[in-house]
Amino acid sequence: MRAAITATGHYLPPDVYPNAYFERQLDTTDAWIRSRTGIAERRFASAGGTSDLIVPAARRCLDARGISPAAVDCIIVATMTPDRLCPSTAAVVQRKLGAIHAWGFDLAAACSGFVYGLIVATKLIESGAARRVLLSGADRMSSVVNPEDRATAVLFGDGAGTVLIEPVEDESVGILDYVCHMNGEGESSLYIPAGGSVEPASAASVGEKRHYVVQDGPAVYKAAVIGMAEVTEEILKRNDMTAADLAWLVPHQANRRIIEAVAKRLGLGLDRVIINLDRYGNTVAATIPIALSEWNERGRFAHGDRVVLSAFGAGFTAGSVFLRWATV
Repeated sequence: MRAAITATGHYLPPDVYPNAYFERQLDTTDAWIRSRTGIAERRFASAGGTSDLIVPAARRCLDARGISPAAVDCIIVATMTPDRLCPSTAAVVQRKLGAIHAWGFDLAAACSGFVYGLIVATKLIESGAARRVLLSGADRMSSVVNPEDRATAVLFGDGAGTVLIEPVEDESVGILDYVCHMNGEGESSLYIPAGGSVEPASAASVGEKRHYVVQDGPAVYKAAVIGMAEVTEEILKRNDMTAADLAWLVPHQANRRIIEAVAKRLGLGLDRVIINLDRYGNTVAATIPIALSEWNERGRFAHGDRVVLSAFGAGFTAGSVFLRWATV
């Protein structure tokens, strides 16, 4: 039984924050941000939690497929910004959607979360444990980024992307292969110091702003270029392909220079690389599903297109999925 993405949807908060916003708040300029990241603007949610980003994206996805939330039997939420530590954001989404027959859970792999979640969803479909899996990659990064830290404040945005994964009869399309890696030695390069069991929230941790993302930019940049390129090269080699065989590469949208470096290493022209971080910044687990949804809604995917999704994130985590696009 082959699993495939059969519908997509995305949601972005309406409030746009261009680089000029940070020029007024921080010691930076539009030119500095663009040259180092490729980002021109991003979206921040003014209220609510990650579930409030997911629900409209999920409704858009289900409407595109023409099914009701009650037809979904599993919900997976890939996020590093859950509504709460307990219960899962998947449970909150289930209630808000009215997906009364669905069970589900959250998955934590930071920027690689959607790729990891897609692999899990695929295996649920292939095993027969589920028939319709609603997978969301979503993060409200504005809730965990220090607005006074120039190194991180300009990078991240809020958003959600959702896909529906179902079995398809055509065995030539769907999710065909995957590669995943993880190197826990990268823990200290990208993390949130407080809020977990190691350092529970306290007056001191809040006062010292230890609930915000801490990032070693140069270390993450170097590891991301190598990590994303390696998993992409590995998935191509495993499937007897070269970059020339790809219709589209869908990379995690962290930094344009990272994406360009990966494409150059692969020998792949940017005309076949989906890039939208200039408008949204790094939405973490949401970057790849938002890109898929935008391209799908514009009719840019053709049935059978060879597509590779590649991500790199905190952990360090990395993953790549090879699929052939299914038009249903």
